[in-house]
Amino acid sequence: MPISADTHVRLARPSRDLAAAERFWTDGLGLDVLYRGAPDGPGEYDLVMLGLPGAGWHLELFGGANLTVDPRPGPEDLFVLYLDGPVEDDQVTRVERAGGTRVSAGPYWDRWGIAFADPDGYRLVLCTRTWSND
Repeated sequence: MPISADTHVRLARPSRDLAAAERFWTDGLGLDVLYRGAPDGPGEYDLVMLGLPGAGWHLELFGGANLTVDPRPGPEDLFVLYLDGPVEDDQVTRVERAGGTRVSAGPYWDRWGIAFADPDGYRLVLCTRTWSND
């Protein structure tokens, strides 16, 4: 089957502290826990899948005692959400209280949004612009 606009997207990344990362994405951003799993065998990880019910994407974070790779976020590892409007002050406060640290994501993103580092150092940008691929 070919890739289409309805193809579901999964973004997976390691986490040193799943509880802290989950708090950032759920309490700070408002995502739901879509699934939580524990390792069934050797070499498997604890994981949590976060997103919005019915959305065509989810964020999977994996970690726990069996984690064999450290998170290695770089400055261009961005998760951008296009809000099509201003970032509300209470949203910024929620993200910071949930463990987010405000950071610069470079001149372009600093102009068009607010960036945060999550507990593992990956960057979230709440962008004031809209997205269109038309």
